[in-house]
Amino acid sequence: MDSATKGKTRMNSRIVLMLVAVTLAASPLAYADGDHKPKHGGVVAVVKDVEYELVAKPDSMTVFVEDHGKKVDTKGATGKLTLLAGGDKSEVALVPLGENGLESRGAFKVPAGTKAVATITLAGKPAINARYEIK
Repeated sequence: MDSATKGKTRMNSRIVLMLVAVTLAASPLAYADGDHKPKHGGVVAVVKDVEYELVAKPDSMTVFVEDHGKKVDTKGATGKLTLLAGGDKSEVALVPLGENGLESRGAFKVPAGTKAVATITLAGKPAINARYEIK
């Protein structure tokens, strides 16, 4: 084999390896830990591998917290939820439910397309911001 043929063979081998790497990175195997489906009928945001599921109802706003499928104790947590619907902005305080959630009760208007930002501080942890769009 001459040097030009060897060079093309090496280049083709590199291209094939890159394609294999990209394919594996995009495959379901690479995201086996990334199954973030809502468990309570809400919308899920993932922040630093922790799932924050917002369940928006006309009479309550609840954020459930799980870390890799395990409920996170929200005792001592604090939170706030900012809702942006059209030109309206409202903020509500979130209080711990005692298990793995924080909640606010009241009357809420949350039409499809409402954007929400939950700011949550778990006991002994730094605050996080989870962003949502209500469907």
